[in-house]
Amino acid sequence: MPPPIGFVSTREDAAARVAYLFSETVLSVQPNLKAAPVVGFQHALDRMVHDNVRGIVAERGTLPSVYSVRYNADPFLTAVEELGKTTFLSITAASSTLSAAITHLAKLAKFPVVVHVSMSRDFADFSEITCLRHLGFTLIQSFSLREAQDLAIASHLLAIRTGKGVIHFFHQPEGEETPIPFEDFNQIDKIFDRNALVNRGTEGSRVANKVYWNGAADVVAEKPAMEEAAEEKANGKQANGNVDLTTVNYNTAGLFQATEAVFDLMRAAVGRTYKAFDYHGAGNAETALLILGSSAQNFITTIGHAGWGDIYSKVGVITVRVYRPWSAEKLLAVIPRSVKRLGVLEQVHRQTTKWGPVLLDVISSLNNDLSIAAAIPVVVGYQLGYLDSKTIHKALRGIIQNIQSETPIQNLLVGGRASHDVDPEYHLTQPELETAYSKMLYNIFGDRLSILNALDRDNTGIPQTITSNPEYGFGTYLAKEERKKELMSKLQVAINENAFTNQETNDLVSRWLLLNSEDSSKLSEVGAKVISKLESDRSEIASELLNDKALILGTSSWIIGSDAWSYDLGTSGVHNVIASGKNVNVLIIDSQPYTGRSAEDSSRRKKDIGLYAMNYSNSYVASIAVYSSYTQALQAFIEADKFTGPSIITAYLPYNEETDSALTVLQETKKAVDSGYWPLYRWDPRPDESGLPNFQLDSQALKKELKNFLERENHLSQVARRVPVFDENVAGSYGSKLRMQQRKKAKDAYSKLLEGLTGPPLTILFASDGGTAENLAKRLQRRAKGRGLGAVVMAMDDFPVEDLGAEENLVIVTSTAGQGEFPQNGRNFWDAVKSSADLDLTSVKYAVFGLGDSHYWPRKQDKVYYNKPSKDLYHRLEILGAKRMVELGLGNSQDPDGYQTAYPVWETELWKALGVDGIGAAVDEPPPLTNEDIKIQSNYLRGTLIEGLNDESTGAISASDSQVAKFHGAYLQDDRDIREQRKASGLEPAYFFMIRVRMPAGVSTPAQWLAIDQIADDKGNHTFKITTRGTFQLHGVIKKKLKPAIKAINVALLDTIAACGDANRNLLCAGVPYNNALHKELAAYARGISEHLLPTMTAYHEIWLTDDNDEKKLVAGNAVVDFEPLYGAAYLPRKLKIAIAVPPYNEVDIFAHDVGLIAIVDDGGKLTGFNVVAGGGMGTTHNDKTTYPRTGSILGYVKKEDVVVVCEKVMLVQRDNGDRKDRKHARLQYTIDYMGLDVFRQKVEELLGFKFEEARAFRFESNIDQFGWVKDERGLNHFTMFVENGRIEDTPEFRMKTGLREIALAMKAGAEFRLTGNQHVILSNIAEEDMPEVKRLLAEYKIDNLQYSGLRLSSSACVAFPTCGVAMAESERYLPIFISKLESYLEELGLRHDSVVMRMTGCPNGCTRPWLAEIAMVGKAYGVYNLMLGGGYVGQRLNKLYRSAVNEEQALQLLKPLFKRWALEREEGEHFGDFLIRAGVIKPTLDGKNFHDDIAEEDEE
Repeated sequence: MPPPIGFVSTREDAAARVAYLFSETVLSVQPNLKAAPVVGFQHALDRMVHDNVRGIVAERGTLPSVYSVRYNADPFLTAVEELGKTTFLSITAASSTLSAAITHLAKLAKFPVVVHVSMSRDFADFSEITCLRHLGFTLIQSFSLREAQDLAIASHLLAIRTGKGVIHFFHQPEGEETPIPFEDFNQIDKIFDRNALVNRGTEGSRVANKVYWNGAADVVAEKPAMEEAAEEKANGKQANGNVDLTTVNYNTAGLFQATEAVFDLMRAAVGRTYKAFDYHGAGNAETALLILGSSAQNFITTIGHAGWGDIYSKVGVITVRVYRPWSAEKLLAVIPRSVKRLGVLEQVHRQTTKWGPVLLDVISSLNNDLSIAAAIPVVVGYQLGYLDSKTIHKALRGIIQNIQSETPIQNLLVGGRASHDVDPEYHLTQPELETAYSKMLYNIFGDRLSILNALDRDNTGIPQTITSNPEYGFGTYLAKEERKKELMSKLQVAINENAFTNQETNDLVSRWLLLNSEDSSKLSEVGAKVISKLESDRSEIASELLNDKALILGTSSWIIGSDAWSYDLGTSGVHNVIASGKNVNVLIIDSQPYTGRSAEDSSRRKKDIGLYAMNYSNSYVASIAVYSSYTQALQAFIEADKFTGPSIITAYLPYNEETDSALTVLQETKKAVDSGYWPLYRWDPRPDESGLPNFQLDSQALKKELKNFLERENHLSQVARRVPVFDENVAGSYGSKLRMQQRKKAKDAYSKLLEGLTGPPLTILFASDGGTAENLAKRLQRRAKGRGLGAVVMAMDDFPVEDLGAEENLVIVTSTAGQGEFPQNGRNFWDAVKSSADLDLTSVKYAVFGLGDSHYWPRKQDKVYYNKPSKDLYHRLEILGAKRMVELGLGNSQDPDGYQTAYPVWETELWKALGVDGIGAAVDEPPPLTNEDIKIQSNYLRGTLIEGLNDESTGAISASDSQVAKFHGAYLQDDRDIREQRKASGLEPAYFFMIRVRMPAGVSTPAQWLAIDQIADDKGNHTFKITTRGTFQLHGVIKKKLKPAIKAINVALLDTIAACGDANRNLLCAGVPYNNALHKELAAYARGISEHLLPTMTAYHEIWLTDDNDEKKLVAGNAVVDFEPLYGAAYLPRKLKIAIAVPPYNEVDIFAHDVGLIAIVDDGGKLTGFNVVAGGGMGTTHNDKTTYPRTGSILGYVKKEDVVVVCEKVMLVQRDNGDRKDRKHARLQYTIDYMGLDVFRQKVEELLGFKFEEARAFRFESNIDQFGWVKDERGLNHFTMFVENGRIEDTPEFRMKTGLREIALAMKAGAEFRLTGNQHVILSNIAEEDMPEVKRLLAEYKIDNLQYSGLRLSSSACVAFPTCGVAMAESERYLPIFISKLESYLEELGLRHDSVVMRMTGCPNGCTRPWLAEIAMVGKAYGVYNLMLGGGYVGQRLNKLYRSAVNEEQALQLLKPLFKRWALEREEGEHFGDFLIRAGVIKPTLDGKNFHDDIAEEDEE
């Protein structure tokens, strides 16, 4: 091993490096899991892991394992159980973690375990070391950085030599010390034979039989621990395959001899001498101080610099290096015979005995040596407090004055206390993520909330490790109950003696007393009235009783803890709370990530506290997950508070580090809940008068054993006898076994198909995300059958890899996903093939065809991603022995005919290789089913939707019906966060539907808002979204709830007709809060256009609006006919979007739509007509330069009374001339560019029968919403509120959904909600007299907060993951995180309040109109975006590609310098996008057809 090069500058780093080198496993006990800054030992450990440093004792070819364990997760129990897996174990920890682990340390002391302990950086408590003195550890202290390195090595050598535990402790001073070089391996080789460890003993022993260094084997009389242990194991004394060192009998003298021997070896190797005790000072001193504390070196330095006149100039100092084993002989040897008075200074925080342990050790040592009985010095004990350089002189004088007095005072405190006794790094705090549940409790219960074991409670003198546990919290509750009993006695006496001046007070107090014994759910309400009456009652007793307001009001008492309590319910105190039957609530937060569950130590399996509590039948029990269902969590908290008796709520909040984003926590939660790993349920043991069952299952998936258990009639009595605990390996393998069976079954079925076929067999596998590779593979199968081959086709993941070697001819067709990845239905197959070492494919002939895009990753360094899956698979099959039939075929989307350029040649060669090139006639292949075919064959949008909705075998509907459903306002989606997980479990994706509401002009009544809110809770995922078309969008609606949801929307006098699909979509209109009359008129035109262009769609009423007898219900009285006078049976080639804008504000992005109507208003604010814009469009395809965004072109001006018919005629021209063969070019933007603007205008005018007038002048100033309050011309008030990315939801930190619900309930007649195209909400038509209540609610729910950065207020994001099926990257969930990483920098530049339009999308389809933003990030792969710059601030100019395929770090590095330049170089009022163009950073995009020209980053060949 080459010697490491480098330096260490802290004692913790030095010890950590040595621990890593001398261990197979290192457990790093962490104060928290914050990613940065890294504290304590972890920094060095992380570096060594990162650098793949090999250890000294780890087996050859392996690296030491390093595990971070939270301080509150019983880390030393983990260490005890790790002994069953490893021999050389080290632990790094803070001293504050030791006392609570004494029972485990007692076991560890019997093994060669080394614990490196860092004392507090400020004022350490050495009682945390002295309390371990009887456990059997050797306790070694180091006093400097160099000593920490040397003695760390010595500690490990000693542990290996003796087979016993060693604790190496030291005080870590603040800051860094003078650096020293890394440990010297040449010096280590002088004292430790590393080659000896190559011999791992007999019969599987993992420890060397003998480890001696330069004759040190003879130091101790007994056999060396390793040798004796190996003999015992050989004799059958140890059955677990590991060396048993616990029977080696090292006595105290032997251990000390071994310690000295190791010190001697260290001296020989490094030239530095170490002794059990060191003496510093004059040899003839009459007074000496023995110090165990962090100030020892300061005492030595101060005395060394003392002047002749100082009282302490001739005082000696003794320091303790080996605290255990304690050697009286060595202590007496260093004390000068001249010493007459000896002070013993012990640095402890809380003295639990009259005499300190070190003082007793010293006295015992002196008394045991009878040879110096006449010369025993006077011994005086001191408590050593906090001292610094300014106070140590005074402290020394006081010490010496006391010790030299005739009657010295014992146990005198020297120095200060209190404020310096906590190491902030190891101070107990509630992890920041876990405050989500605390915030919910505060939001629900407010002043009534009492967290009995809160870390911020005033518990003077009691350590937090005690006050935070459930026993302490329960004790606090019992103490409060005693106080409450005293209060009730006082109240009863007051009633009996008529002590109150008011009879009403008397009555209320009586009622309060009654409720305490009967119905505590009303206690708070009555308690508030009692307090009010007591405050007005002038009696003496009333004043006295008001001191107990909290008890009268009634508290909601909670004990909050972590999943560490789940390992042992008895010792954690949870059992005591449950068994007590007291009315106290326990919230246990489980933070074990679902994806990390398999790494959990199986010997430390957590107990199911929910099941345990249900066994008592006296407890309310719930299992919740706030990131899965906020509503269910809220309900559980409220029910627990109302329940009289113990309530146990287990709450899921998974995270690896405290800095994990909410997105990470959300994804982990969804996986856990969906899989059944964390079921959501509520259990109330009381009989329910409503007839509801005691057990309420709130999650769709529940672990089978729990569900079966709870369905038993006498389930509670069964718990003790049957609660199956399945090993996770068994549970985890179930999905694998199921998949294997499925694949085998499929393979067998195909084998039967092959029977009787005469031609050679051919297996065709595909991996496809978008369907192209799948269709190509199926086409190849049809053509192969036409040539007489026995061809079968299936997805790669459906093929059993273990049968691959039995294939004769194998063809694989795969597309490319992400950054050179396999599509999802091929990844498992590839992983198996890639990692398999025993696949024999020597009898297999193969061919591979790949589909990719050579320009998708334009940078030179990214070219490797082009067709990477097919290339990797092609070469891997060859390595496994398969013989290629033809060369690798590579289809390139950039070729003139796409993949078809290369494919025919490849297929021809394949037929030749198979010997069938001249066989068989051409196969009649059915043409692919296009969207146009689906529409025409759908029978006016009926399809087979009714049959699909009634099919309970799947949560999906057919592909054709999915296209038809869009016209009905519903998109089939699935939860992509858990798609892979469900696939691995043999399940179909978690299908559900998105529903989009048609709501022209974005105006909602309060009743409609409340209806949508309720539908989201009852039928969806408890959230809804404001879309960029100013309407509502619901997510997570499963198939069986789809019809009830749409029916409920119609009951609210809304509908979903053509909210999606190839028709006119929801009509977007400016909110115009400053001109109510104008908005009312514009909204009327919006509704008129929408109704006029609405498809007739009889099918909509048949499918969704029937009653239980399938009788049609016509909600709005529409005619029911099978005829589409405007659209025809094929409807439009693609969607049509219309918007209305009112200058000077362009918040609807008028140039982004197929049809834009710019309202022209006269000087009196009256609408006269519209400038008509046509041909805007945002949809593109990455790297397809035939697709591009386009800003609309002005056709001219029309009077307002003609606007409806103008929109119709524009639509008709598009209907008849749009491209119906290529959907990528089917939008109006391409139709106008193909026809030419003048020709298109002429076609429209021909249908109109009149010409457009010349466009009227207008001017836009902004395209963001104008936030805050504004008063209109009628005196009504309007508030535009910020809704980040349009998501209406409740979180523990921000209950927006609840707040808006309360506002909707408070709104009076005439008030309304207006939804904006930027995904925000305007509270409109608020009368002056209603303002106080609305403002109060806004403030209460923090919805009135507009103190965001200008960048955030101007941002927008589409939904993307996890629901959008075409998303390539995150958007809505990620944009807030990305903006947060920019905001602090913008503030430094003075740009916090400057508006910059920024938008993010998960794909290039452009839902948030990203191509018009000054900054846009367009998803290209997960975590990768195209960075677009230079759009116009008012939405008038397209942006352009600045850098392709950047990740977060690269995007920040690119944007920050540009923001700085803008801050320094911009002209007055110059917007960011305009500046970038003026500065030459980006070229302007003046026309959509030039979008791909002059980009800053050209493709590199």
